[in-house]
Amino acid sequence: MTLTSSAALPKALGHIRVLDLSRVLAGPWCSQNLADLGADVIKIERPGHGDDTRAWGPPYAKDEEGRDTSEAAYYLAANRGKRSVTVDIASSQGQALLRELVRHCDVVLENFKVGHLARYGLDYATLKGIKPDLVYCSITGFGQDGPYAHRAGYDFLIQGMGGLMSVTGERDDLPGGGPQKAGVALTDLMTGMYATVAVLAALTQRDRTGQGQHIDMALLDTQVAMLANMGSNYLNSGKPPKRWGNAHANIVPYQTFACADGHIIVATGNDGQYQKFVEAGGRPELASDPRFASNPLRVQNRDLLVPMLAEMVKLRSRDAWIDLLESVGVPCGPINDIGDVFANPQVQAREVAFELPHPTAGKVKLVRNPIRMSGTAATSDKAPPLLGQHTDEVLAGVLGLDEAEIAALRGKGVV
Repeated sequence: MTLTSSAALPKALGHIRVLDLSRVLAGPWCSQNLADLGADVIKIERPGHGDDTRAWGPPYAKDEEGRDTSEAAYYLAANRGKRSVTVDIASSQGQALLRELVRHCDVVLENFKVGHLARYGLDYATLKGIKPDLVYCSITGFGQDGPYAHRAGYDFLIQGMGGLMSVTGERDDLPGGGPQKAGVALTDLMTGMYATVAVLAALTQRDRTGQGQHIDMALLDTQVAMLANMGSNYLNSGKPPKRWGNAHANIVPYQTFACADGHIIVATGNDGQYQKFVEAGGRPELASDPRFASNPLRVQNRDLLVPMLAEMVKLRSRDAWIDLLESVGVPCGPINDIGDVFANPQVQAREVAFELPHPTAGKVKLVRNPIRMSGTAATSDKAPPLLGQHTDEVLAGVLGLDEAEIAALRGKGVV
């Protein structure tokens, strides 16, 4: 299914409206997912400033003459498909507007510090009184309770506190060893994904029972959960896993190797694939050697085996290895830079990158949602909005305000 044909499909969440009070990445990532699935996402932003990421450039989207626009690429990555409305949340009239909007929404999404919105009458307890079936999702660094609940949470800090950096980076006994953060804000992104799942589950429960609920999402909770097998390894052994660089703690060989002209990833997931790997490399004796005959033995003797495999791999070029290993069914691949990624024929065939018309840039280049469904669309045809682009449209279309009322609010700096 092409992107064009997908866009013509009905929207699974076309009946859902989201009031999005979040900014930066975790919350906007969640609301962009919901927008891609068809929800009407109303993004509330501070007049004159907007989402922090609007200023997180360069790079910026360029107009048709190649000049920078005001739209930072970071902001564009997480705000497709939304309507931007500017409201001064600190003003009593602004708060009243938002409470009125809540009456017309199914979901509220926010990532303020714990307790912050209560002073504005925009907390779950208050809004539940206005709309009992409201799904209200809070995203914070550490959750709504516990000794750290009052602290601000940032992806980098949580990657460190949550253990990810302890298992990311080269081995301590090798050159360049030490903790390393992931190259993208994984904790923010995964929290946004978990929040998306939680919102959808809460909406399903609401549709069955008529009851809304409060979702409490924490970056630290998410980071600990996504340790996955590393967390399980510790809980079942009592030993904290260590960094393995581009190797794997539980599988050998499952790592990068230097070829004659670059690097390759070899990921042998079972003994049969390992045997094919060494046979393809002209070293079949490494499969029958009793020290390396099974994966547990290879893990135990990795420091003996890996140098021999490394010498074997150096004898051929990267492309020669990929062709050879693919022909015998051994998982392998290159290490692409991001330019290589978007030039990859599979990525292009799947239309992962696409363009949307934009008011100031003419067109903006974006990355499509990876969800593909046969009966409903999972991508938006609306570019990330300009600051306040839809303020009048929402206030008139949702709340029924006339031009004079909107002009009066704008004159007071409320919108």
